[in-house]
Amino acid sequence: MGSTLCICSRGVITIENKRYMFVQKLGEGGFSYVDLVEGVHDGRFYALKRILCHDREDRKEAVHEVEMHRLFNHPNILRLEGQCIIEKGSKWEAWLLLPYVAKGTLWSEVESLRDKNCALSEDRVLHILRGISLGLKAIHDRGYAHRDLKPTNVLLEDDDRPLIMDLGSMNHARIEVTSSRQAMSVQDWAAQRCTISYRAPELFSVESNCVIDERTDIWSLGCVLYCMMFGEGPFDMIFQKGDSVALAVQNNVTIRTRIVINMYSQALESLLSSMLVVNHQERPYISTILAQIETLVPAVDGQATTRI
Repeated sequence: MGSTLCICSRGVITIENKRYMFVQKLGEGGFSYVDLVEGVHDGRFYALKRILCHDREDRKEAVHEVEMHRLFNHPNILRLEGQCIIEKGSKWEAWLLLPYVAKGTLWSEVESLRDKNCALSEDRVLHILRGISLGLKAIHDRGYAHRDLKPTNVLLEDDDRPLIMDLGSMNHARIEVTSSRQAMSVQDWAAQRCTISYRAPELFSVESNCVIDERTDIWSLGCVLYCMMFGEGPFDMIFQKGDSVALAVQNNVTIRTRIVINMYSQALESLLSSMLVVNHQERPYISTILAQIETLVPAVDGQATTRI
């Protein structure tokens, strides 16, 4: 990773020989912060993600996230504009310069509509779902899986083009487990890196002799689709109440009935059900999902919202 960085008294930084001015903080997570910066050279806004690295393992994971970004140049995967690592005493910070998407995340859009007693129209749902699926296909075609797909990890451009972000949990699509020790290692990793209410069932209790593949993402995609349709993920409330998500995901998901009858087509609900199958060997691959979406997407994507 590059190391071209300068922090000046006026909040100006230089990354890969380009200068950026700090504007404001955008948010923070457990081990990272996101700032809004403006490019001095082009006047555009960017999101600067700063990942705190407490040890070499943290640094290795940050480098991995950068490497995952570099694998893709796809309209539905957030691109990396620049990066560097700086030393701070015995620790490091990895800085990832990313495009700034003012509209925010898919979750922000769903939550905003829900607060207005509205929901995404089927046309919009299909348009967004198709874009996410195209991004996932690009990831799967390279032999990787995202492993942490959720509405807060999808940004929406003004034209509803979705951008998959947060690639730090990505790893090889196919994981062959041959021992109980390896199974526990995979399970522990999933508990740390895969959001519980969007985590595939096979990652909760990993068998000692099994193969886990990219269809963990299909389960998560189903949860994202459910969220777009019904305003929350199928297991969000279970998690919020403190009940066992691990037990809940082993049972068949019942499509919510509080929504007005006929709000969504039977075909879309059938597509949703095909993703939320507990046995991952019975889940479709992303190519099958895309083929089904193409039969449902109207010639012109609508942008309306539907009132509940």
